[in-house]
Amino acid sequence: MMIKNETLSVIKNRRSIRAYKEEQITDEELQAVLEAGLYAPSAMNQQCWHFTILQNKEIMNQISESSKLVAKTFDNEHLQKLANNEKFHIYYGAPTVIIISGEEKALMSDVDCAAATENMLLAAEAIGLGACWINFTRFAFASDKAEYYRKTLAIPEGYSPFYSITLGYKKVETLNAPPRKENIVNYVK
Repeated sequence: MMIKNETLSVIKNRRSIRAYKEEQITDEELQAVLEAGLYAPSAMNQQCWHFTILQNKEIMNQISESSKLVAKTFDNEHLQKLANNEKFHIYYGAPTVIIISGEEKALMSDVDCAAATENMLLAAEAIGLGACWINFTRFAFASDKAEYYRKTLAIPEGYSPFYSITLGYKKVETLNAPPRKENIVNYVK
């Protein structure tokens, strides 16, 4: 018998959403998602993250183009295919993007930021928003416009952008989860 509760259902129902309505999410919804990120666990409770809210379409478009230019140089067929697709936008038309940066001197900054990112993804699902974890944003910070983006987005000195998530109202209904891999749990009692 499987235990059932609301939190476990949210975890199982969350999917990466890549189609959004144009309507902007409310400030209240955004704050709920951000608060979930702030309550993520962190190594030695350093809370070494910084969240940048991006709702400017022009900057989103610039970051998408810069990211795609860098992705074209990777020796990865999937990345190159996406980067060479003129219709592909790394943020899938989402009205809001949250960029998660981590303090470079912190003990486990990337891990802490990953925990905050997952908390925000789960919070988005819990309140009915669509969200997707986007790693393409990092490519923009490896481009020749990296300093421009750091200044434009007010990324604090000593912080590195690790992840980003898209947020918006779902344009399509979520699908069922693909089957989970088998034989990936090992018990030692």
